[in-house]
Amino acid sequence: MHIQEWLETVPAISVYLLVGAVIGLESVGIPLPGEIILVSSALLASQHGEIDPLVLGACASAGAIVGDSIGYAIGRKGGRPLLARLGRRFPRHFGEAQIALAERSFEKWGMWAVFFGRFVALLRIFAGPLAGVLRMPYWKFLTANVLGGIVWAGGTTAVVYSVGIVAEAWLKRFSWLGLVVAVLFGVASMLVLRNRARKAAARPSAAAEPVPAAD
Repeated sequence: MHIQEWLETVPAISVYLLVGAVIGLESVGIPLPGEIILVSSALLASQHGEIDPLVLGACASAGAIVGDSIGYAIGRKGGRPLLARLGRRFPRHFGEAQIALAERSFEKWGMWAVFFGRFVALLRIFAGPLAGVLRMPYWKFLTANVLGGIVWAGGTTAVVYSVGIVAEAWLKRFSWLGLVVAVLFGVASMLVLRNRARKAAARPSAAAEPVPAAD
């Protein structure tokens, strides 16, 4: 069963709690599909009046802020040994290459890495714990955490909800062919962006590899 189809079967209060919990746990450092749950719920809100987009956005923002704060506390207490343990348990998300990429982002951008990390799946998982491990001053982390959580969660909810409302009205006036074109365009755009993101992430790793000595 698709996530959105399943969400349609549960009460609105359960949707709010689920969104807040999943995003919160993802922000703590547990690899969960927080963005997928949020997008599916916002789209569902645009189709069914039972779900209030304002409450949904508030729950998502609260989950993001609280989860990141817990992740920061865990990272500050656990230090680098914590990252090593997570790397052994979740090598795809906390492997050496992923941690190195996240650390470079923090070294370059500082507190802005926490803010903009909300919009990048990898950094969204790392932001809180890694900020704690690197001993970022808490006031800087909290400022970026609150602003990033509200902008990402609230903004994503607002955009997806608005697009859902417009798409539903548009589909009432045009044929299903338009839907097929829109879906294909969306999938193609996602694949292009994902490919560019992979190439961008691979560049620092490739640059860091030592050049073999000439014979």
